[in-house]
Amino acid sequence: MNIHKATQSYENWMRSCTAVIEAHLRLKHKQMRESPFLFFRGTFYRWAQLWPNVCASLRDAPKVLAVGDLHVGSFGTWRDTEGRLSWGVDDFDESYPLPYTNDLVRLAASVRIVIIPIVLLWCRVHKNLYKHIWFSTGR
Repeated sequence: MNIHKATQSYENWMRSCTAVIEAHLRLKHKQMRESPFLFFRGTFYRWAQLWPNVCASLRDAPKVLAVGDLHVGSFGTWRDTEGRLSWGVDDFDESYPLPYTNDLVRLAASVRIVIIPIVLLWCRVHKNLYKHIWFSTGR
């Protein structure tokens, strides 16, 4: 099943469970087209389909109550009942008993997706800075 069929299947299932605001769904699709990270976040259903085969050597790890769709945006802060500031995972809507490796691989994949554009930008900035310094000093 390709991504288009998987998405259609998921969204049809979603419509059978709840009312879907189509304008919001179109906005989600637009945002996913513009950002690899938002695409990654918005297609956990596809991850769940592919991960067992793509990471076959990791799928038999012990199961835990996994976050499921863990990614770098799954962490946040909140106040506990005593008013202390807490930090940790704050997104549990896809929690399910899964091999613990699912969360580790998915978190690592999200870090890679987020980091690559930052590293490329950093390289571009430093390259331009180097060129500016080189040429402005007459070397």
